[in-house]
Amino acid sequence: MDQVPGSPQEPHNARSGDGLPGCYRHPDRQTGIRCTRCEKPICPDCMVSASVGFQCPDCVRGGSGTGHSAHATAPRTIAGGTIAANPRLVTMILLGINVAVFAAVYFGDRLHSDLVARFDMIGLAQDPALGGLVGVADGQWYRLVTAVFLHQEIAHIAFNMLSLWWLGPPLEAALGRARYLTLYLLAGLGGSALSYLLAAQNQPSLGASGAIFGLLGATAVLLRRLNYDMKPVLILLGLNLVFTFLWPNIAWQAHVGGLVVGAAVAYGMVHAPRDRRTLVHIGTCVVALLAIIAVVWVRTLQLVG
Repeated sequence: MDQVPGSPQEPHNARSGDGLPGCYRHPDRQTGIRCTRCEKPICPDCMVSASVGFQCPDCVRGGSGTGHSAHATAPRTIAGGTIAANPRLVTMILLGINVAVFAAVYFGDRLHSDLVARFDMIGLAQDPALGGLVGVADGQWYRLVTAVFLHQEIAHIAFNMLSLWWLGPPLEAALGRARYLTLYLLAGLGGSALSYLLAAQNQPSLGASGAIFGLLGATAVLLRRLNYDMKPVLILLGLNLVFTFLWPNIAWQAHVGGLVVGAAVAYGMVHAPRDRRTLVHIGTCVVALLAIIAVVWVRTLQLVG
């Protein structure tokens, strides 16, 4: 039912000169679509498909009127995640953690701290400063995770955090916070695991590059799923792989491991059938984690067996 000019249900100054109202959330966007429940004008970005017509996000969050909970009828991302008001929150937290750890390492070095030696990724090595054998094979499993948040050089963390800030928010918005964080951590673990498997046992590695390559692989999978132009991300991926193998002192194993795990997990997330989406997502992540554990277990047997 059309509303008369000046109706209290329309936002102030929403009606444009040609008679079309502006979206109640984006007054500068003209629209002829109204919410089927409250009749507020809604633009394409705000409309949520309903059994009949479209509803606005406010009505969807308040419940569908069909007996389903507000959570069940909330707008969802392409991967089934809840649409967040701030699609950068998890990315900002991850960035903050990395910067805080870098600051601890940077100032700790000036106080002769051994944070890097205690938390970097290393298979098995003798470290007199720490009093004997150190490494994942010696039971220090936490190094697989802590190394992902550890940086020692300014250029290293600057490049990784710029990449995180560029790649993270679009993925966080598309996947939802929980799925995005899970993908990031699994990709980081995948990078550490492959580095543990293939690198020399006394070769240390550190940095978020494995997780970043995981985000890059996930971005390629998402763009393919949405039928977007793949050339920019493929060119970027190609350049990064060239640098990975040609630039000295780079743990290529971590980059490749993160890329493979990130792309695989993202594929399961964005291609899962809607009616079994949660089950497929959990299954994909569990399989990825079990594969990582298997790689770590095999390498540990090689080093201590």
